[in-house]
Amino acid sequence: MKLIIAIIKPFKLEEVKDALANIGVEGMTVTEVKGFGRQKGHTEIYRGSEYTVDFLPKIKIEIAVNDELVSKTVEAVVKAAKTGKIGDGKVFVLLLNDVIRIRTDERGDAAI
Repeated sequence: MKLIIAIIKPFKLEEVKDALANIGVEGMTVTEVKGFGRQKGHTEIYRGSEYTVDFLPKIKIEIAVNDELVSKTVEAVVKAAKTGKIGDGKVFVLLLNDVIRIRTDERGDAAI
């Protein structure tokens, strides 16, 4: 089992969600986050004063999948989130030791 964490641009969320639904991924957690990578933020002018915006709005998606779905899931996220411009985001794949469904006490792959 793996935990896939994707950091993407906010306007790409619906496309990523649809792409994941098309390959059979049933659940995910979505969080609004702020951060920066190579983008290093940008400057904005507000009421005549210039401000540096270091942290840009992003979306963090967390998806727990069986080993068989890892490559399809990563491929779907990357394809749907890509704009080809700086700041498209990152995908992290982490090992999950165990998963427990609280309602039924199911464990492992059955809990996903």
